[in-house]
Amino acid sequence: MSPGGSVELLSRVPLFSELSREELERISRVSVARSFPAGVRVFHEGDHSDACYLVRRGDLRVTREHSDGRAIALATLGPGDLFGELAMLDGEARSASVETLTDSELLALPAADVRRLLADRPEISVKLIAALVKRLRETNERVARQSFQTVPSRVAGVLTQLIAEESATTGSQGITIRMTQADLAQLAGTSRESVSRFLATLERAGVVRVGRGRVTVVEPRRLRAYIF
Repeated sequence: MSPGGSVELLSRVPLFSELSREELERISRVSVARSFPAGVRVFHEGDHSDACYLVRRGDLRVTREHSDGRAIALATLGPGDLFGELAMLDGEARSASVETLTDSELLALPAADVRRLLADRPEISVKLIAALVKRLRETNERVARQSFQTVPSRVAGVLTQLIAEESATTGSQGITIRMTQADLAQLAGTSRESVSRFLATLERAGVVRVGRGRVTVVEPRRLRAYIF
């Protein structure tokens, strides 16, 4: 990515929106563009932290693992999202893993430079705190939903959220979510078998069409009727 492109990307991130052109260029000069194919880890839970990342292109998922090997999805990320800042700020190991759902382009921001920026500009620290609180609230809401909703309700809720985030417009062919049933199971906090059974029910009802590594939602309004 060209220096100018990095500056423009940084300027569109709410956390950096009030920085001057000179300050944005300072961050851009130390940033490193990185590309990742779909289906790989950017970093693993427990890794040492030396940078945070800004998403330029692609979709990613944040997960944590239980001792029994199960992975729980905490959030999905897209263009303009910043991640990896927790461990970078407190010096501890990574608290979660981040993996790519699609081919992705990221901008790595070295920890020492970001800490220096926060020390020089306290108002940026306030914005960072607000962003972290928002992410914590979203995680709490997701955990609460998964605790009280039925499996069909959770899966329908995840599909509805993914539709809302999908940039494609709804046409006669519906909206296609490119995600495996195992991925949907992680996001919904359930098993792949449970997701498969519910998708089969939806397909028989004409609400979705299921393909290899994708689900096409033909009737979004009818899908929302399964959320309760």
